[in-house]
Amino acid sequence: MNIQPLLDALHIQEGAARAQADDLRAQIGQLQTRLREAETHLEHLAITRKTVTGLADRLPVGPPDLPEHPDYPRILAILNDTTGPLRAKDICRALDHELLPKNIEGTRAKLKRLVKLGILTEADTGSFTAKQ
Repeated sequence: MNIQPLLDALHIQEGAARAQADDLRAQIGQLQTRLREAETHLEHLAITRKTVTGLADRLPVGPPDLPEHPDYPRILAILNDTTGPLRAKDICRALDHELLPKNIEGTRAKLKRLVKLGILTEADTGSFTAKQ
């Protein structure tokens, strides 16, 4: 019996298996490199997170956003230009609003909202100043 064809077939299969193993080893090497890079990146992100959270209490807090109404910036400008506290009626007068109860109460509500946002302080009941 001639076993040479069988040995040749085995040789071809061995070559294919060896080539596949070599390809897989190369892929494993590439994946190990990518894994090391990803792990290093994760370590850097953890360090960054720790640094940022450690510094968060030292960062200055920006002013809160003003509500959507054209009177708010004008109210702040009036209070910033004044040395003493102002009442809602004084702000209405400076805004050129009619001194009607509804306008005064609306202005008072805006001033109270600015106090809640931490932008103004209420020196005495009904007297408002810009926060220093």
